[in-house]
Amino acid sequence: MVSQSIAINTLKKFAISNDMPHMIFAGPAGTGKTSTALIIAKNAIKKQNYYANVLELNASDTVRMDYVRNVIKSFVNQNLILNDNTLKFVILDEADNIPTQVQQALRRIIEKASSNVKFILLCNYINKIIDPIISRCAVFRFTNLTKDKIVERLKFIVNKEKLQIPQTRANKLYETLFFISGGDLRKAINTLQMSVSLELIDKLDSNEILKISGFLDDKTLEKLMNVILAKDLNEVKKLFDTIENLDSRNFIRQILERIVDLDIHTNDYNSLIAFIGDIDYRISQGADERIHLVALIGQLIKYISS
Repeated sequence: MVSQSIAINTLKKFAISNDMPHMIFAGPAGTGKTSTALIIAKNAIKKQNYYANVLELNASDTVRMDYVRNVIKSFVNQNLILNDNTLKFVILDEADNIPTQVQQALRRIIEKASSNVKFILLCNYINKIIDPIISRCAVFRFTNLTKDKIVERLKFIVNKEKLQIPQTRANKLYETLFFISGGDLRKAINTLQMSVSLELIDKLDSNEILKISGFLDDKTLEKLMNVILAKDLNEVKKLFDTIENLDSRNFIRQILERIVDLDIHTNDYNSLIAFIGDIDYRISQGADERIHLVALIGQLIKYISS
């Protein structure tokens, strides 16, 4: 495991003693929640019994009322191959997507489960888990990884895979991979692997890595910032027409990084951030991306001091 030392130190003690509570791992994607749950299960259960004693589910796909009542309940109640010291695990990924009514049924199963059965719930947003379940579990919070930790792990992988990266360009590569990841180690590793597969590492073109990841390359972003400073919305529209594979959430991240370069009055800053949040929400609900992103730029132009 990389980082998460507060959670890991406590979990190590649980794993060594085999005396553990039900648990909730909460935090952003790519921070090690699922990996930690699997490590705990594999540590506690012998290899030959693993698949019989571990029920691993993606809750957003499968966990509905009938599934809870039939599959999970049957698994929890089945003790045919357990001895007194053997544990069984139910690992529910994306548990925050389980409907509230189904969570109530799940809570009753957790209550009645024997001491041999342990539930591990993984979620991004713990506020979507009902209080009766939270009160029956030990909660461990996972946080986005720091730049140092992500770069350290990427360097470890580059070394193990014997990738040839020129020293003069290595820092730029790691900076780009960290920016793309946003603290998500899994995304950083996947982007590195994608770059190797597409032979971008040989050319080491960070702009190409940005583009295939749905971000604006440095040249296009700089051109956009100049057009914004010039307050020319028509040029903004023309520029948007030339951009391919634009990911709205990534674009908003890049704009937020560069807002400090714009001369925006402090009183307007909070209103602008709230407006950007509204735009992000509308796009997530299916609104037209380009129309709303141009509206976002229009609002930026409106708030730039003369």
